[in-house]
Amino acid sequence: MLSLPSLLSARLRAVAGIDPELRPATKPQFGHYQSNVALRLANAEGARPRDVAQRIVSEVELDDLCEPLEVAGPGFINLRIKASVLAAVVSDILTDADAGVNVVADPQTVVIDYSAPNVAKQMHVGHLRSTIIGDCFRRVLSAQGHKVIAANHIGDWGTQFGMLVEHILEQGVDVSALGLEGAAALYREANAHFKDDPEFAERARHRVVALQSGDPETRAIWQLLIDVSKAGFNEAYRRLGVLLTDDDLMGESRYNDMLPAVVTDLESSGIAVIDDGALCVFLTDDEAPLIVRKSDGGFGYSATDLAAVRYRVDILHADRIIYVVGAPQAHHFEQVFTVARRVGWLPERVSAEHVGFGSILGEDGKPFKTRDGSTVTLASLLDAAEEVAARPIAIAAVKYADLSNSLHKDYTFAVERMVATTGNTGPYLQYAHARVSQILRKAQAEGIDFDVVSVLTEPAEHTLALLLSRFGEAVDEVAETLQPHRLCGYLYEVATSLSVFYEQCPVLKSEGAVRASRLALCRATQQVLAKGLDLLGIEAPERM
Repeated sequence: MLSLPSLLSARLRAVAGIDPELRPATKPQFGHYQSNVALRLANAEGARPRDVAQRIVSEVELDDLCEPLEVAGPGFINLRIKASVLAAVVSDILTDADAGVNVVADPQTVVIDYSAPNVAKQMHVGHLRSTIIGDCFRRVLSAQGHKVIAANHIGDWGTQFGMLVEHILEQGVDVSALGLEGAAALYREANAHFKDDPEFAERARHRVVALQSGDPETRAIWQLLIDVSKAGFNEAYRRLGVLLTDDDLMGESRYNDMLPAVVTDLESSGIAVIDDGALCVFLTDDEAPLIVRKSDGGFGYSATDLAAVRYRVDILHADRIIYVVGAPQAHHFEQVFTVARRVGWLPERVSAEHVGFGSILGEDGKPFKTRDGSTVTLASLLDAAEEVAARPIAIAAVKYADLSNSLHKDYTFAVERMVATTGNTGPYLQYAHARVSQILRKAQAEGIDFDVVSVLTEPAEHTLALLLSRFGEAVDEVAETLQPHRLCGYLYEVATSLSVFYEQCPVLKSEGAVRASRLALCRATQQVLAKGLDLLGIEAPERM
């Protein structure tokens, strides 16, 4: 469904010859939209802006959508959409299961790399952001009709597993009896053992070789560690209400067999060279190289990430790859993408985007830490939220606080503010949905029919209807820019406009066609709020 702003812009562009840069009107008396296109054209044409505006108004064909266009001030064009058009657009939302989300004509295959916890380690606050943000992208792009492949790039390979397996064998630990918390404690023990005992460290290095060569005993224990960790990860995902499952796991181990070919291709093409025993790619003279293979022959995560790019393009046939990883990794991904493009693994037709994000801060404005200075686990952070609110509200508060801020910025984890049902919070949007649901239940209990929006006479009705018509546009913007706060801002605007509508336009106390039309407007609002919250991964309760 093409949005009203898109239709208006297309027709104005056909006459003006340039983008009319349509903007919502600053005041109701100026209509619904304004354009300064005449002022920009007048400079180029050497004409009076008002004369150019009058010419555009006389030539453009918008009679079917708008009231007669007005020229204001020095040459602004004001557009007011007909009430009948707004009513029809909102009525269409009522019959659309997706509440007006636009389905793309040419769907892409989109791979989203997100969450990515490490085996035998508990998830922490950084995983919270990656998981929530990636889940939102997955929902938005799927709703548009794209084929979305979630890639949960868990850390399940490398030298730390030699250390862990060797420690488990020496201590006689039954891994299958451990939970993720127990596995994490075991990791800390093994790490301390590795640092304090050179002989153990040497045995651990040999155990890495055994793991890489497929030794059955080593591989069996390694798999048990993965299984224990997956159970812990899945509990966190269930608690958060995100879509990730075991089917989405694409750990580092998946690309292990591809690493020799990565090295061979980089060396043979001359892109990578040996420097001090390590295989490196020097992208510029003034920055550290990308190390593909270390001097001891081991592969770092740069090699794995290059192999993953190749896999996602060649095997998964990705058109777009999105990496939801903390902002400090921006330079790493810039290097990986550059190398992958140089060697031909990432063709220009494939978009590769790193979506970085800031830190979660405590109320003291410093990075969120425990009292002893250690990293806060995801479970303890969610516990803190659930101590002051029921789980659906607490999770909504946590997710919305994350998504409603610009991703690159840090934000403060202030539980009392986050769970408030007033202000720009997740629970406020949930409350708006519950409130409108209550009105609709009462109407249904009284047997009132409300199938279409037919009467829009009050300014508050116009404002709400116009906002609802922009839902598909708001979702498109998130899909393009990968900035969820824009959808959050839109939904907050809908909720506040709904509140104004309640105050100025009685619903159940009105009568006849006006009551039926206002109830239909309420239902369309309910559908937009429910769909919008779902795209954010937030539950839309019927009651609160």
